[in-house]
Amino acid sequence: MVRDDTRDLTSAALATPSHKPLAPLVENVSESAIACLVTMVQGNLFAMTLGHWIIASRTGLVAGTVTTAALLLAGAKRRWVAASLLAAVTFAVDAFSHPSRFGGAATEAMVTGLAAGALSLLVGKVIAIRRSRSALARADAT
Repeated sequence: MVRDDTRDLTSAALATPSHKPLAPLVENVSESAIACLVTMVQGNLFAMTLGHWIIASRTGLVAGTVTTAALLLAGAKRRWVAASLLAAVTFAVDAFSHPSRFGGAATEAMVTGLAAGALSLLVGKVIAIRRSRSALARADAT
């Protein structure tokens, strides 16, 4: 019996990060925007308005793009480096994009940056777990 290895090569190629070149950008923009949106309304998701969405989208787009570009230029692969950079950039962008809605002048920006970094670590862990499970499932299937 001749084994058809094309299925294995195709699934392995599809599982590599290079198959989705925009994935890091989308991930960083989303994490920063979600952290900004939730922090801005102080967790009260029913208080969201179109203005909140616009500010959070702008913050996420700028912070996520700057972070992704810096990570690509530096060639950084470690999750904690990406999370730390996203936290710092989100803090800076949030501090300049709108006034703080609670605490001192930089309190909301600080909380937003920390939330973006934590979300980045969490999402990275979930992705790593899913990749290892799918790799184990592929190994068991062969």
